[in-house]
Formats: sequence, structure tokens, C-alpha cells
Amino acid sequence: MVQVRNLTKAFTDDTGRFEVLRDLSFTINKGEMVALVGASGAGKTTLLQIVGALDLPTSGSVEITGKSLTAMKPDERALFRNTAIGFVFQFHHLLPDFTALENVMMPGLIAGRGPNVCEDEGRRILELVGIARRFHSHYPAELSGGERQRVALARALFNKPALILADEPTGNLDNHNGGMLLNLFKKANEELSQTFLVATHNSDLAGGLHRALYLSDGQVHER
Repeated sequence: MVQVRNLTKAFTDDTGRFEVLRDLSFTINKGEMVALVGASGAGKTTLLQIVGALDLPTSGSVEITGKSLTAMKPDERALFRNTAIGFVFQFHHLLPDFTALENVMMPGLIAGRGPNVCEDEGRRILELVGIARRFHSHYPAELSGGERQRVALARALFNKPALILADEPTGNLDNHNGGMLLNLFKKANEELSQTFLVATHNSDLAGGLHRALYLSDGQVHER
């Protein structure tokens, strides 16, 4: 599903060249849920941005479902990102002027799917993640933190992506809601064979996934 080979990401400033990621390689199989663990500043978000086609490495390659992100043109990467990758962030990034259902439908509408089809699919996925029908018309400000993160997960699932990337998804949730989000990840994995790469400091979340990659000194290791 995911193959990262000899990936390096370097930045240059007044002090010189600094490699955040250094010649790292790993693979993720279809249907795996993998935690990405590391200290703050280790480069977890940078790595997710590259795997998520939001940024390019300085060198190395990233392939998802056999397609090379690094070989794509910018418009091809944008299309691939919208259709093949779902994102869940620490801050849910829901659009405040749209209802829960409208937020979930957005990836489908951007992809050119009809509004009626998107509405039906949006309702189905919201119910899959435990958002009752009476909340579909609620705006983000009317939802709890846990409910907003469920809506964000539903939005990420909407286009049936090959991969979901989650960046500290429980960072703003209490233990109860964090546990519920982990259970939803497991449900999506079991019922939809959804593949996940989850950057987290939460040991309970990391321990509940299939395996963990540890990022330190610019490289990944398994323990």
C-alpha cells in the first residue's frame, strides 16, 4: 500500500542545511493501522505531509497503491490527494459555516460527484462513526469536541481513500473521547479494510494499533 524509500527532507536557513528526515524507509500493508511515534520536533508532521502529497521530499520516493507521488505533476498530486488520501488532524478543521453533513460531503462535491449521491453517502458514513441523524444538521460550534472529531473522521472516509493520515487526532480529546476515536479507527479498519498511519503521543492510541514506527534522529525504527 505505502512504500517509502530512502526519503530525506532537508531545510536550509542562515545556519546552514538541516535534515529533518534522513534516508528513511518503511512500508505499510493494505489494512494495517500503524502508529508513528516520536518526540515533538522529530519530524512526524513533516513525514505525514510528504506521504499525504502535501509536500515533496528533498530526495527519495513515496509510492501509494503503486503510484509514485514524487513523479506526479502538481495537479496530478492534488487530484490523487483528494481522492486517495484522507486526513484527520488534531484540530478538526471543519468549515464553521457548513453543517456536519455538508462538511462530510465536501470531498465528494470537490471530486464532482452529484449532491444527492454525496448526501446519501454522507449520512451513511456519519451514522457509521456514531453521529445520530438528529446531529447531521448541526454546525461544528453546536457539537462537542468528540463529535467534531467523529465528523472529521467521516469526512476523511468519504472518498473511500487508500490511506488515512491522522496527526495527533486525540490531542484535544479527553481519555474517554480518545478511546472512542480509537474504537472508530478499529471499526473503519474492520468494516472497510481502511489503512491508517497515525502520528501520536498517546500511548493508549499507539498501543491499540497494529504496530508502531518510532521516529528519531531523522529515521524510523520498529521495536
